[in-house]
Amino acid sequence: MAFSDLKQLNEHLATRSYVEGYTASQADAGVYNSVGSAPDASQYPHAARWYKHIASYSSEFGSLPGDKAAGEKLFGGAGASSAPAEKASGGDDDDDEIDLFGSDEDDDEVERLKAERVAAYNAKKANKPKTIAKSVVTMEVKPWDDETDMAKLEESVRTIELDGLVWGSSKLVAIGYGIKKLQITLVIEDEKISLDELQEKIQEFEDYVQSTDIAAMQKL
Repeated sequence: MAFSDLKQLNEHLATRSYVEGYTASQADAGVYNSVGSAPDASQYPHAARWYKHIASYSSEFGSLPGDKAAGEKLFGGAGASSAPAEKASGGDDDDDEIDLFGSDEDDDEVERLKAERVAAYNAKKANKPKTIAKSVVTMEVKPWDDETDMAKLEESVRTIELDGLVWGSSKLVAIGYGIKKLQITLVIEDEKISLDELQEKIQEFEDYVQSTDIAAMQKL
């Protein structure tokens, strides 16, 4: 698969840690190999963050679960389809304005109608009771080796305090060769907490943390 649309990949990863699901898979490995080199972090921050994270799995690509075809289904035709799609979208701009405001109205009338509709929408939205969406997340934090002080690792993770974040129970899970990973539960308010940003904060404790994964996530 010749990857040609970093913009689409960046947008896809804006709300995700992985190409598919909640853990690294063959879909990530396939897209990673197709990208070829690290994306520009200033232009594609989410894709660059993902690329750096997936690079830590490069030695495990052959054993990752899933199917590379999943990545191809998501992005295989991105490069070819984006230009026609944009062209088609551009061609419909005039029709959208006609549908919303009417072609016979002058600019002042268009602006007046637009303002009225925005005001009506905001008033309707303000009267709706707001439900706070929350999720319970199981996160896994991997150390560098069996000599990493796991007590210090967990202590560092729990120093992160954010509005909308509540840390829960934790345990150490053996992963082989004497190495254990931290598995910790947290509850987040979906509108306030970005899991991508939280993982980046945790990975800043680079003396202890090698990588992080979202093992499970469920809406409350």
